[in-house]
Amino acid sequence: MTAVTSRHFTLAEYHRLGELGFFGADERVELIRGEIIQMPTKKTPHSVCNTRLIRQLILLLGEQAIARGQEPIILPADSEPQPDAVIARYRSDDYLSSHPQPADILLVIEISDSTLNYDQQTKLSLYAEDGIADYWIFNLVENHLETYCEPYQDTQGKFNYRSKRIFLPNEVVTLPNFPELSLDLADVFP
Repeated sequence: MTAVTSRHFTLAEYHRLGELGFFGADERVELIRGEIIQMPTKKTPHSVCNTRLIRQLILLLGEQAIARGQEPIILPADSEPQPDAVIARYRSDDYLSSHPQPADILLVIEISDSTLNYDQQTKLSLYAEDGIADYWIFNLVENHLETYCEPYQDTQGKFNYRSKRIFLPNEVVTLPNFPELSLDLADVFP
């Protein structure tokens, strides 16, 4: 009997596959803990929510930080996810020299419908493990915002967040690290 094995890739190998045209032009993939993950096609509510979110973040943040939409971030342990939105520390080169890494990242946001369980489990654990202080999920299944903060590791070695809060689509939420900036969720949810 032959055992089933999976092939793990380093960030360098993943980038080389991209350079060689291994992935199709419209193919949505991410590298998560060395595994290449095929992401599903975005549905219209997901796209609308993402467009509204990025627009609001850019308006709110101005030059205080950089709002990035569906762009890669680099995490330890051979991971390069492409969150729906990231607020990164301001850099004059707009991260031309390197994608944001954990020290640069102020907030990671996923918009979830068909990927809800994946975002609540795999991505949540990954972001907590890499010390991402604040993680949000726009849950389009239950129509609310889930905010997570205070990453920790439990006694079994699993990573999670200590605090979870739910905000409804008619509420306003303060952006982490920017106590003077509030996001009106009615301007974001489709």
